[in-house]
Amino acid sequence: MSGAQVSLTGQVAVALPPGEALALFTPRGEERWVPGWRPRFPVSSDDDSAPGTVFETHADGEHTIWVVAEREEGRRIAYARVTPGSRAGKVTVAADGDGRGGTAVQVTYELTALSPEGARGLSDFAARYASFLRSWEEDIATLLRRGQPRWSTT
Repeated sequence: MSGAQVSLTGQVAVALPPGEALALFTPRGEERWVPGWRPRFPVSSDDDSAPGTVFETHADGEHTIWVVAEREEGRRIAYARVTPGSRAGKVTVAADGDGRGGTAVQVTYELTALSPEGARGLSDFAARYASFLRSWEEDIATLLRRGQPRWSTT
C-alpha cells in the first residue's frame, strides 16, 4: 500500500485464556500495562467494551478519539479511531486459544493518513510494527509475572 494507507497484522502471545487475554485490550484493561494510557470517557460506562462506547486518550503527545465499533464477547473487539489531523481507521483485536492454555492475540491496524505528516507517521509505524507488538507482549508478560490478579470477563 502507499504511505497514505496501511493495513498491518501481527500477533501477541498472552499466557492467559482467550477471554482474560482479550480483557487486557479493552480501554481500562490497557491501563494495566500500557505506560501513559489513561482513557477518558465523556459518558460514564460500566462496560468499557460495549459497542458505541466513546473514549479519548492523550498518549505519546497525541489526542485520539476512539469508538468501540464491534465486539464478540471474549473473542474479538474492534475500535474506530481518529487522531485529528494525523490518521483515522480501525483497530481489531481477536483472541484465539493457542492449544497450550494461552492465547494468540491477532492485532490489525487499518489506518489512513489525514495529512502529509500523518503519512510520514504511518510509514514509521509500519516499519516498526513488529517491534511495537513485541513490546506489548513483553509488557503483558511482565504484568503477569508480577502476579497481577486475574479477572473474569463474564
